[in-house]
Amino acid sequence: MNLAVDAGNTQVKMGVFSAGRLLHVESVSHPGFAQALKALFKKYPGIGYAILASVGEAGHTIRDLLAIFCRVHVVSAATKTPYRNSYATTQTLGADRMALASAAFFRQPRTNTLVIDAGSCVTYDFMNDYGEYLGGAISPGLRMRYKALNAFTARLPLLEPQEPQDLIGNATESSIHSGVVNGLCGEMDWIIDQYKSRYSDLTVILTGGDAQFLSRRLKSVIFAHSNFLLEGLNQLLEYNKS
Repeated sequence: MNLAVDAGNTQVKMGVFSAGRLLHVESVSHPGFAQALKALFKKYPGIGYAILASVGEAGHTIRDLLAIFCRVHVVSAATKTPYRNSYATTQTLGADRMALASAAFFRQPRTNTLVIDAGSCVTYDFMNDYGEYLGGAISPGLRMRYKALNAFTARLPLLEPQEPQDLIGNATESSIHSGVVNGLCGEMDWIIDQYKSRYSDLTVILTGGDAQFLSRRLKSVIFAHSNFLLEGLNQLLEYNKS
């Protein structure tokens, strides 16, 4: 059994895999991780390996906690990848993007695939039909956009994401929702269209914490997959065991 751990900025997502099949998924806050991990290994004592992708400062603590229970592989530039990595600065490529590229390589073989991960940031990662990772783009995420409007202005309130009722906001709050949500969806649709102009057979996969919220507002045909990153981590772990 394998344990895939995606440590984001606010939440830690864990997935238990057996023979490639996802048995269990849960998300916990960083303070609650130690207790949740203990309960997880009690429920699944057969876990022998873990893989960790971390984008925050808590990565070392999470790694040390995992090492109490099993062998741990931390995704880094030294991690072997099944695909050809043509990213110019491989040392700075995020562990989450490496895992997403791996999932695209295994799940969509010989397919031009764009993976959009809508989390704290929105990342766009492209794998071509030769199994070559070319890179993509990084953009502010949904909540980051709401926070920026509040943090860098004197009077705009901090709002929770909400679907705009109309294109034209008739008050401050509705104007913010229209600007943030429609702006991000417009960005996504435009980027997808640009990729499709180069790759007519493009497959688009949307994942991440805000995927479900955003997917119903996109005009492009996409496949929403909430556990795509965890799958990629598990595949990276299997690839690096040998």
